[in-house]
Amino acid sequence: MGEPFDISYVFEYLVKLLPTLKVTLLIVVSSIVIGLGVGFIVALPQLYKIPILRRFSQVYLSFFRGTPILIQLFLFYYGLPEILKLVHVDVAKVPALYFVILTYALHSGAYMAEMIRAAVGAVDRGQVEAAYSVGMTGFQAFTRIVLPQAMAISVPVFANLVIANLKDTSLAFSLGIMELTGKSQTLAVMSRHFVETYISLAIIYFIISFGLEKLFHFIEHKLLKHERRIASEDKEPRLKKGKARWLAIGPGFGRGGRENEA
Repeated sequence: MGEPFDISYVFEYLVKLLPTLKVTLLIVVSSIVIGLGVGFIVALPQLYKIPILRRFSQVYLSFFRGTPILIQLFLFYYGLPEILKLVHVDVAKVPALYFVILTYALHSGAYMAEMIRAAVGAVDRGQVEAAYSVGMTGFQAFTRIVLPQAMAISVPVFANLVIANLKDTSLAFSLGIMELTGKSQTLAVMSRHFVETYISLAIIYFIISFGLEKLFHFIEHKLLKHERRIASEDKEPRLKKGKARWLAIGPGFGRGGRENEA
């Protein structure tokens, strides 16, 4: 059993946990950046249906999406050094943080690959064909036509992945990484104020997640502003056309299209 609840410890632990926030953010930012690169490489065989590479990418996606992140952490931290010993590579002195970042990057890469594949596939193929018809190369069509629309489509999914990655970093303490959750475990054991510690931890995670949610919502709003402007421009001529038709017919016609009798 812990000590009696004391609200003052909540504020005290908020201050004590903040220095370890940089470790958590380092894991999140590094894994997301690397994961985007890995996801793009893995998504290419899926998009272009490259036979052998497509099979390898499917195995990769199945493994990292079908196994818990905690198991993956243990496999990479304890298993990878043993495998590398077979080729006479010693990584025993490599800090555990690097294994954590590698694991989270590969884990995120699997979800990033599916996000990229779905976002690119959602762009109308007719737009790409129209780009080819005006003389654009494949690279120009992708960067100017497909990529901007795919980015706008993928923002909500990307936001969910980043926030999920942030929360998943709470498992890094299982390898001895002193991030937010690891530090909170130490404080809780030393002071026996478990509830206060976890309330402080929850507040920090909530504030960061809420801030990220608002940031991505703003980015999505900016990226979709062009599409909303086009939609409003398309709607305005239809309204003018409908008004002109109504004026041409005259107010003497009712809803059924027949002239009202006086």
